[in-house]
Amino acid sequence: MRALWLPGACTLAALAVLLFLGGWQVQRGVWKQAVLAEIAAAEARPAIDMPDAPALFTKVRATGTLRYDRAVLYGAEGRDIAGRPVMGAQLVVPLERPERAPVLVLLGWVAGLPAAAVPAAATVEGYIRAPEQAGFFAARDDAVARRFYTLDPLAIAPAVGLATPAPMILVALGPPARPPAPDPARSLPRPANNHIPYAITWFGLAAGLVGVFVAYARKVLRP
Repeated sequence: MRALWLPGACTLAALAVLLFLGGWQVQRGVWKQAVLAEIAAAEARPAIDMPDAPALFTKVRATGTLRYDRAVLYGAEGRDIAGRPVMGAQLVVPLERPERAPVLVLLGWVAGLPAAAVPAAATVEGYIRAPEQAGFFAARDDAVARRFYTLDPLAIAPAVGLATPAPMILVALGPPARPPAPDPARSLPRPANNHIPYAITWFGLAAGLVGVFVAYARKVLRP
């Protein structure tokens, strides 16, 4: 029996860790399901007039003048257009609103900056997205070429001569559009929910550990 004390103690410690990780993933999965349900409910609700401090992922509409003459490109994304690969980016255009701070609108994917950069009155419907902060490995923005890799209103605004913008991004929602028109988002973003498969993995490892210890114990205790 003494030969099983140390292996048994190590097995119990490892088993406790595996069961804890499996239970934690189950809790995370339940939480993620609630988040997805909230996003689905928000998507089903009609858009509201954009308040000064909207919550993230709220569906809103904003009216003003889209300043295409101050548009910038965000990121880099390749797409298959007419059977050939095309490298493009997301078009970000300031929306100037009467007596309110301008807001940057992410209109959707384009192959390049629009040739006809004429301001246009518009009402944009979409959802609120948080601004980004440049990470250590983020690509360097090129303000002269109006190409940015971090979606930060406070960094983009000075490059296009814009007054202090609203501290959030309005992501336009809409049906598919063909180039050269921006192709907007179709729906609110949804995070992946892989926690239950992860939980099954941890619980499976726990079961395998128990099986290995039982087999070892039988071998040791065999007369």
